[in-house]
Amino acid sequence: MSDEFHEVLTAVGPRLRALRRRSGTTLTALSETTGIPVSTLSRLETGHRKPSLELLLPLARAHRMPIDELVGAPEQSDPRVRPRPVTRDGMTVLPLTRRPGGLQVWKQVMPAGFTTGHAPEPRSHEGYHWLYVLSGRLRLVLGDRDLVLSAGEAAEFDTHLPHWFGNADAGPVEMLSILGPQGERFHLRARYPAEGSPTGDSPG
Repeated sequence: MSDEFHEVLTAVGPRLRALRRRSGTTLTALSETTGIPVSTLSRLETGHRKPSLELLLPLARAHRMPIDELVGAPEQSDPRVRPRPVTRDGMTVLPLTRRPGGLQVWKQVMPAGFTTGHAPEPRSHEGYHWLYVLSGRLRLVLGDRDLVLSAGEAAEFDTHLPHWFGNADAGPVEMLSILGPQGERFHLRARYPAEGSPTGDSPG
């Protein structure tokens, strides 16, 4: 077994766990979707079960991505990242990195009205999140704070803190989203605006 192949197999577990947590899916829900027992999924994510084609096929279907992208297989002799956009519940996500277990970067596009009329449903998970708004206005619910970020603004936070984001108004939003391992920090730190400032008010 080549070192490169061994490295890919070793990284499959953490990659599967990160994909599942990013989508907010539980092991039980994923088991119901794929038909794979919860115990087997858990062993896959912890590296105690080797991935096989029989297991990876239903997981690729569940995550709506090709198997090579699911396992993070490297493209031979081509360093370019070829993002394959994925649309989930109306939001388009373009993966910009292919580093299993490391920093994961996406461009996320929320169409106009994507979260209009939806009450925030904050969730928490392991990791550290940094986001940057490219265009539009992003509503970020972070713990007991309700913030609005405009184009050019960034925020970062520990994802153990319950969080949710969506459209701040009826317009579309484009942003860069970076998720890192627990305990990792970024050099650029965003300051929360003072209470009562235009970007600190809750949207009306």
